[in-house]
Amino acid sequence: MFPKRLTDGYQAFLQGRFDSERARYQALAEKGQTPEILVIGCCDSRVAPETIFDAGPGELFVVRNVANLVPPCDPDSESSYHGTSAAIEFAVNGLNVKHIVVLGHASCGGIRSFYDESQPLSKMDFIGKWMSQIAPVAERLGATTGDRDKDIKRMELAVVEHSLNNLMTFPSIRRRVESGALQLHGTYFGVATGLLFVRDPATGEFSPCLEAPIAN
Repeated sequence: MFPKRLTDGYQAFLQGRFDSERARYQALAEKGQTPEILVIGCCDSRVAPETIFDAGPGELFVVRNVANLVPPCDPDSESSYHGTSAAIEFAVNGLNVKHIVVLGHASCGGIRSFYDESQPLSKMDFIGKWMSQIAPVAERLGATTGDRDKDIKRMELAVVEHSLNNLMTFPSIRRRVESGALQLHGTYFGVATGLLFVRDPATGEFSPCLEAPIAN
């Protein structure tokens, strides 16, 4: 049986957002999408970009995977599929987005499992193989600080930077960035606090997106 939660949610959508934005959906269907922002986020259910940025239909092009990872550009590899790379290619070369935002977050299960060297969830170990991409990140971070929570947060932030660096291995992205047609942004969301931090490309430091965020 189809989940009642989804049926109820869909009914609320029809009577709420769809009803109030019917003309917008119609225009998007007829003219296609033209989002200016690509968000690469984690598939964690607590970190939905459309919710965090209060985005309407057609405003964001979103790619989500475990731990918001961007693999390096490797078009000649025949050993795996390139779902994330294909979505990035479409957003950049097909939609001509002007911004790419890598959205990391606190309490990332994928990064925690890598840090803890957790046992595979299945014999296939898809997560383990996927997360092995950040082995160089862990190596660069070096020895533990002695504080597990601090170490994991360091790794979560470092993975955002890792993904930004890998984006620049895509020739089309590098050309657009160097010409000023495209900007890359690193961000980090606190699940418990709701605070969003933005990476300064000059220093690599993450600072609050808003100086005085207001939440009811």
